[in-house]
Amino acid sequence: MDIPLQLSGNFMEPRNDHFHSGLDMRTEGREGIPVKAVADGHVSRIKISPWGYGKAVYIQHADGYTSVYGHLQRLQGKVAERGLTAHYAQKDFSIDIHLEAGEVPVTQGEVIGLSGNTGGSGGPHLHFELRRPGDQHAVDPETLGYDLPDRTPPEMIGIRLYPLTDTSKVGPLPAGSKGIPAHGGAGHYTLKPGVVPAAYGTVGLALHVVDRYDGSGAKFGVRKLELFVDSVPSFTVHFDHLDFDVNRYCNAHMDHALFKGSKMEYHRCYQQPNNKLRIYGKESDQGRIELVPGRDRSIRLVATDPNGNTSELRFLLHGADQTEARTWPDAPLIGSLFRYDTQNVLSEDGVSLTLAPNALYDDTYVRYERRPAPPKAIVPLHVLHDPLTPMHSNNPLTLELPPLTASLANKALIVRVDPDGRTHAVGGNVADGGITANIRAFGAYTVMIDTVAPTIAPLDLKSEMLGRRAFRMKVSDDLSGLAKYTGTLDGKWVLLEYEPKTNTLTHTFDRYSTGSGTRTFTLEVTDERGNSARFSRTFTQ
Repeated sequence: MDIPLQLSGNFMEPRNDHFHSGLDMRTEGREGIPVKAVADGHVSRIKISPWGYGKAVYIQHADGYTSVYGHLQRLQGKVAERGLTAHYAQKDFSIDIHLEAGEVPVTQGEVIGLSGNTGGSGGPHLHFELRRPGDQHAVDPETLGYDLPDRTPPEMIGIRLYPLTDTSKVGPLPAGSKGIPAHGGAGHYTLKPGVVPAAYGTVGLALHVVDRYDGSGAKFGVRKLELFVDSVPSFTVHFDHLDFDVNRYCNAHMDHALFKGSKMEYHRCYQQPNNKLRIYGKESDQGRIELVPGRDRSIRLVATDPNGNTSELRFLLHGADQTEARTWPDAPLIGSLFRYDTQNVLSEDGVSLTLAPNALYDDTYVRYERRPAPPKAIVPLHVLHDPLTPMHSNNPLTLELPPLTASLANKALIVRVDPDGRTHAVGGNVADGGITANIRAFGAYTVMIDTVAPTIAPLDLKSEMLGRRAFRMKVSDDLSGLAKYTGTLDGKWVLLEYEPKTNTLTHTFDRYSTGSGTRTFTLEVTDERGNSARFSRTFTQ
């Protein structure tokens, strides 16, 4: 892009349920900036979806690397033509096509698209990614020549301690805090004067750390973390490549509850039992700190950013004895103990949840609460533990149903309910007096009936469309969500681009749909429970 390079996100900074796989480049708060190929190559993949990267182009280069350009507003030139052909061949907005080497060649600097905000984007920007030859793991573009001014060392904000055995305990946090604050700056940190954290048994540490580039107030991820105990290396994290197959284990590396609930970036400097990330060093103790009563251990944490700037935090960790540890409040152990490496079943009146082995990252006390049915629900609200506790895999949830007619049973679906009352459709299949769906998060679940069809409203489809290049339709559904839509123009399928952030469908007149005279547009929309709505309008072009 021909604008100054500024970032809003960097490589492997933590995100919800994943590490970021590239660089998010600012586009001055606007869309439509030409995006150019970084080197000669050929388009190897075009993937377009309402979700994820939105409109994305993948370019294979001669050295084996693949560059990825995501959240594009639209494709350009021959890339756009190839994508359009695929849309109409598959009669679908969502496409994922892989191209042969000679099919769509591109040269360095060639415009392949315009920057946008499509897919799972929170604002206009370009997601740029590099994947290495062979395994296609993402790597840091900054290591391959994309340098940004950065003389600012990482900011160390605080630490937390975690008991790692059933008999271990950690001292209480300062009143009203979520961690023990660090003190200092300019790369040199301690804990506040007089603060000596204490623990008993075997414990692990987490470090709240962020990085900042020169002149930017945004928070970014670091590139390396090191833990030393009594000057001996104990744990190392290298954020140098990203294996997409294990990316969700980010939830085991971060303190997920604090990250998701409070936006605090506490990196665990030890490995939870079910954490298959391959970013850790080979140290023998893997961050497990053994404490001896009455003995202090010297702790040094080092954080390195992408430009090699470092910060370190030094402090003493006191080994408490049993007498002192007994004075500390115990964490409440409410619920049933679920071991991370075995199958676990939560079975209560009206609800059953089966967690597969390794669905949890560590042994967890799982709670259950039954509450009255919320508005529009036909069964009680089943509160399954805490949504801040991460769940790695999909697991079957079954809720018991009251007697329903066949027609109503077909309209039933499991719904997750937020504390503020907002609902999120999950779906499910009805059988044997219950409804079952796979869930990937704890939370509050119930069952509702969806008999209401989606709504359709034209936004700028007029009776006179001469000279207009596009029109939009507003579509929405009150509960189960859109399942499919089909638009036709004079009886022939036409491309409609779905934008879930605004609940709009957009048709841009193309070589397949451009015409003249009196024309008829028809749209049929169906939700996940089979309720349909139809719209038709005649216009002149």
